[in-house]
Amino acid sequence: MKGNERWVSGDLQHPDRDPNRRQFVAQEQQPFGAILSCIDSRVPPELLFDTGLGDLYVMRTGGETIGPVVTGSVEYGPMTSGTPLIVVLGHQRCGAVKAAYKSIRDGEPLPGNLQAIVKALQPAYDQAARKGGTDPVETMARAQVELTATKLRSNHDLAPLVGKGALAVVGAYYSLDTGKVEVLAGAPS
Repeated sequence: MKGNERWVSGDLQHPDRDPNRRQFVAQEQQPFGAILSCIDSRVPPELLFDTGLGDLYVMRTGGETIGPVVTGSVEYGPMTSGTPLIVVLGHQRCGAVKAAYKSIRDGEPLPGNLQAIVKALQPAYDQAARKGGTDPVETMARAQVELTATKLRSNHDLAPLVGKGALAVVGAYYSLDTGKVEVLAGAPS
């Protein structure tokens, strides 16, 4: 979050981005976090958190949707090298969520494999519909973050790490307008 504060203020350090760092991590990596974020070009985790080479495992999918391969990728750091943090990072004005919302609301499937994203976002749509609010797409985007973080927190292989305090699974939300990341749930105490 200190890196995000630097991003917001423009006081960037650009850590771990030089040939010395490249040499240091060439044989082995020990990222301090894993980030599951959206594919949106405006939401690159390494920039938003002012991090560098070897600092983060990063997985990106439309609307932070998960399935077996993505879940396995998220599990990799915590289960192989003790990475202590997973952040599920949603964001303001998410195009994938907006498209899925419209598809579900209007009963019009999206073409190709985009429909798989819509299907994965259905629980967030349902939760947003129950909650209501002035902006149902933003409500759905936040719901998706919370649902995905909860699913990862309770995952068969990750839950024991969470239970013993070796892993935190945090849901967070990025404002495109301000650059600020807001923690929604799961922050370690």
